[in-house]
Amino acid sequence: MNHNVTAYIQNLTDAWNSHEIDVVLTYYSEDYEGVDIAEARVQHGRVAVKEMLLRYWQAFPDLYFTVQSTVAEENRIAISWSAEGTHRGQIMHIPPTGHRVEVKGISVIEVKDGVVVRGQYIWDMAGMLRHIGLLPEL
Repeated sequence: MNHNVTAYIQNLTDAWNSHEIDVVLTYYSEDYEGVDIAEARVQHGRVAVKEMLLRYWQAFPDLYFTVQSTVAEENRIAISWSAEGTHRGQIMHIPPTGHRVEVKGISVIEVKDGVVVRGQYIWDMAGMLRHIGLLPEL
């Protein structure tokens, strides 16, 4: 793995974990386009990234991401990650439960000129719903 890719992903993850929106947004292009399985619509631009992150951080004020592995090909990077946090705010019309949540996911991002121009985020939404008590354990 290219050291630059590893450092870039660590810096991006550190920005997300900082919960400092202005820092995070420096990693996204003005014409960013993203798809998150939990979002009804395609996200367009930094405004959409900001709105998405503020929703997640409001629901999980201690949300913390850990990178498990990365694979890079040209300007695309696949990231396997886990996230954990405490459900202290509403998410998807679900009131806070106070339950601890841990989910795993995969992100595939496309980077151009040092910023993310496209992203696809696939994560274990059913696992999150099980952790907060809305789905039974399998």
